[in-house]
Amino acid sequence: MRNNLIISTLSSLLFNTAIAGLLTVVGFESNFWINFIFSQCIGLSIYAINATALCRIGDKRGRVLVLALTFPGSIFFGVSLGAWITGVGDWSEPQAWIAVVIGLFFGGIGGITYFLSERIGKLDAEVKQRRMNEVESEKRQIEAHLKLLQAQIEPHFLFNTLANVSSLIEIDPALARRLLERLIDWLRIALARARSDNTTLGDELDMLENYLQILKIRFGERLRWDTDVPEAARRSRFPPMLLQPLVENAVRHGIEPKLGGGRIHIGARIDTGKLRLSVHDDGVGFSAITKPGAGLENVRARLSALYGDAGHLTLESNAEGGLTVTLEIPQCAP
Repeated sequence: MRNNLIISTLSSLLFNTAIAGLLTVVGFESNFWINFIFSQCIGLSIYAINATALCRIGDKRGRVLVLALTFPGSIFFGVSLGAWITGVGDWSEPQAWIAVVIGLFFGGIGGITYFLSERIGKLDAEVKQRRMNEVESEKRQIEAHLKLLQAQIEPHFLFNTLANVSSLIEIDPALARRLLERLIDWLRIALARARSDNTTLGDELDMLENYLQILKIRFGERLRWDTDVPEAARRSRFPPMLLQPLVENAVRHGIEPKLGGGRIHIGARIDTGKLRLSVHDDGVGFSAITKPGAGLENVRARLSALYGDAGHLTLESNAEGGLTVTLEIPQCAP
């Protein structure tokens, strides 16, 4: 507010000085300083009186009526003030009335310029506000989409685990109880972290360990795994529930169909501002009837929503069998 007042006042002083110079050049008054004093008195009177009046009136029609009175009145006041200071231009002289006409002309130009700049400023603010609203709306849509995609992961795993509990109740109640306890622990952690926007890769790896322990009850020695993730990578921000679908895909489509089971290796590195995470399995790999499931499509959709073209998910067959899924995201996650 204060800066705008200073800028407006300086602009008015410069505009008034330019008018004084122009009047001197065209020969209205040979003395520049007399023109300067009159121009400043008239210009500053127009600015001060009309700006004060307009600031106190919010109604558009009321502004027009007030301006019809204050605008010519401020010019007469400015001419009178200039004549009093310089001792030149008494109302009995024609030059005083010419000064009024000049004041009306240049004051009108200044007023039009002011209102146009004010209108442009309002339009610019409206455009910026509209754009901010659009960005906020897009952000809410993306967040809702992410929550929907994120929520789709949980039922699939829950149904499978509960089905395993149901099948174990009669044949091995102790194992069913153990599996249910593990599931409760996993749910406690998963529900807290899945609703959070600020998790790290280390958090996800800790939760993944619980998830694999649940699967271990079912698969026994057919499922083995190891991780190779340095501390710097563990501290990196990482979207919740983005790692588990990769491991679930490796178990379901790689390890489970393979006779004797197999091993999963989870590795991560930070390189050139990117976090590269890989899930490697020595399972059956691609086949004519097996393809990556909906979990990977879910991950792709979330990567696109979160990072656009900066997030990548690639699948590669291993020479010794199995599949490697590599996920790459910017190191500084949003």
